[in-house]
Amino acid sequence: MIPARNEQDYLPRLLDTVDAALGRYHGGRRQTEVIVADNASTDSTPDIARSRGCRVVEVPERRIATVRNRGAAAACGSLLAFIDADMRIHPETFNAIDRAMTSGKFVAGATGVKMERWSPGIALTYALMVPWVILLRMDTGVVFCSRSDFERIGGYDERRYFGEDVQLLWDLKRVGKERGQRLTRLRPVKALTSLRKWDQHGDWHYFRLIGRLLPIMLSTPSASNDLVQRYWYGDERAPRD
Repeated sequence: MIPARNEQDYLPRLLDTVDAALGRYHGGRRQTEVIVADNASTDSTPDIARSRGCRVVEVPERRIATVRNRGAAAACGSLLAFIDADMRIHPETFNAIDRAMTSGKFVAGATGVKMERWSPGIALTYALMVPWVILLRMDTGVVFCSRSDFERIGGYDERRYFGEDVQLLWDLKRVGKERGQRLTRLRPVKALTSLRKWDQHGDWHYFRLIGRLLPIMLSTPSASNDLVQRYWYGDERAPRD
């Protein structure tokens, strides 16, 4: 499931990698569906998605958790996988997810990501994240879980304007603990993520951002302010090279 708003520059390259991964999936293409949850795009995003054979779900509300949930609600399968439109996936992604989930050892997981480019600021940001990722086994990239567990926890927390992805894995982790299952990280099939936030705000911007976000993160789940709205819900899209 792909949430998307004004992603005409990024969506085609993601879908190219999705097609490649589906071509190598041992379960076959007919066992999968690609859903694009279009969040009131004003460009050709929904047209591109339809032309590529994706199912398009229109979601007008500007809250990413809601967009993800509406896309998931339209899915027919028993296994859900989420990826952002500005990423690209590894060719063996679906096979790796299938093996992990059929093993019975894991309640959910994520592939993790590789960066499109590196700089001192980006490398230090990444290095600060790694210990928490290893400790909590929570990552980003392609995030996956069973449909039944997703519904059990109520999906993404729609009170949240950001951090809904972390909350989802935290909730799933609790469910898995009851059954002796854990989260997993599929590092051999990391997704490739764009760095458009760094391109827009600078390679060191995270260190300025986190200090302003921490008080919001520690308050109520529905907390937001102008910074949150600009950073996650602004309509700027950095052009890709």
